[in-house]
Amino acid sequence: MCAMKGLNRRQFIASSTALTGAAMLPWSFSAHAAQVASATPGGTARKGGVLRISVDQAVSVLNPHQVRVNPEYLVAELLYSGLTRLTQEMKAEADLAQSWQASADLKQWTFTLRPNLKFSDGSALTSADVVASLQALLDPKNASPALHNIGPIKAVSAPDTNSVLIETDAPYADLPVMLAYPDAKIIPASIAQGQFDKLSKASYGAGPFQLVSYDPERKIVVKRNPHYYDPARPYLDGVEVVVYPDGIAESSALISGDTDLMLSAQSSEFARLSKSSGVLPLRVASGQFLNVNMGCDQKPFNDVRVRQALALCVDRQASVDFVADGLGSPGNDTPINGAYPFFANLAKKAVDYSKAKALLADAGYPNGLDLTLIASDKPATRTQLGIALREMAKQGGFRINVQTMAHSTYLDQVWKKGNFYVGFYNMQPTPDAVFSLLYTSTASWNETRWNNTEFDKAVGAARETRDETQRATLYGKAQQLMHDEVPSVIPTFFDLLAASRDYVGGYHLHPRGAVFRLDHIWLTDKAPKRAV
Repeated sequence: MCAMKGLNRRQFIASSTALTGAAMLPWSFSAHAAQVASATPGGTARKGGVLRISVDQAVSVLNPHQVRVNPEYLVAELLYSGLTRLTQEMKAEADLAQSWQASADLKQWTFTLRPNLKFSDGSALTSADVVASLQALLDPKNASPALHNIGPIKAVSAPDTNSVLIETDAPYADLPVMLAYPDAKIIPASIAQGQFDKLSKASYGAGPFQLVSYDPERKIVVKRNPHYYDPARPYLDGVEVVVYPDGIAESSALISGDTDLMLSAQSSEFARLSKSSGVLPLRVASGQFLNVNMGCDQKPFNDVRVRQALALCVDRQASVDFVADGLGSPGNDTPINGAYPFFANLAKKAVDYSKAKALLADAGYPNGLDLTLIASDKPATRTQLGIALREMAKQGGFRINVQTMAHSTYLDQVWKKGNFYVGFYNMQPTPDAVFSLLYTSTASWNETRWNNTEFDKAVGAARETRDETQRATLYGKAQQLMHDEVPSVIPTFFDLLAASRDYVGGYHLHPRGAVFRLDHIWLTDKAPKRAV
């Protein structure tokens, strides 16, 4: 057994030193970061001030129905509202809809709008705008990312000006949560019915802020919307969203006080931010994960014993230390962790090379197995996991060649086609959302082609069940099946990282990663004085 003392990540990759079940890698930041808060201090909110928040890429899309990445989600959330929004606990709360109720069979949902809603130009917002917006989201020709992410909606109608009726193809308990999807924003009916070009450089929303200026590569400025439905919020006079493509420069801007809040921080910069005066490091457990997908319909992975053997070669904590700089948590071969509701705390897997070799021999590979693992170059953690798995799996009889390729090539040639590759996914709003995206037989991205009928039935039944105890049992069964049959190895979950100045109040880093709630932020009197 090698303790790997004095090695850094680069030396590890170069030397190919084997990881073992007891290895704890010396570059872990776990002890340092364990006590980092997930929110800025509370206190009494005060109105006024302009928040300057940095993002790491351009806000190329302003149309809220087409946003794709976190900086775009942020701006859409500032300027627009949906029927519901997502709480810190991953529950639906009122946004434009003040209440909702479902029929007994969970196939008809009635949403009641807040009274006297207005868009930011002062024009009335009614159920007709909601119906037109949802119909636009569900129209395939508009190609909105929300099309497959807001539920199995069959029809949308308006019984009156203040209520919306949504009918689903099947019982669907998660509809209010899924309507909080980042792209599911309400726009005027006149625009939703074919004038989308108006949304490319201007905003027509009912969010907490109004657009002042839009320079997608440099800065977006918004100011308080006087027509927002909640007169108490937002507390801020305005927000400046500043683009910093370079992570080191972005961190330096926060440390120097040029910015007030970072939307996200790189793990490589987190230690520097944590040591800086006046900076509050922020960290929250998330369901973001790396996985090693195996084509369950092709040799050798159509034999469950091969998949189980590989899982027994993985040191989960060492994977977190190596791949996530210790800023994460071990996985257990399901995409659900403690950040999700209905998480099942199953038996933790541990390294067992003897059992792994025995399983391989039983599967017809007494002399071990040669495999090629494909990893995209984005994010770089995909290759890091591949390297770690290569070294961990040697003692279990696996000889793995790791091949890294450009992300564009990976998407074209490997994703959803290959039988052994590294995936990377953000947290979804519900267990059903991640299962239905990746692991059911009808999943949009059925990468593993596991196609387990028992799993499909459990997920489907949970989707159609109102009782939370029954749902927990069904989702627990689904997680147990994945844990036991291993359609993909999931060794690592990533914590989300950010940082703010110490004069920012009321901000909670959200585990979903695509939710920000800046209308709840306020600034103390120590904040820089800026005008919109």
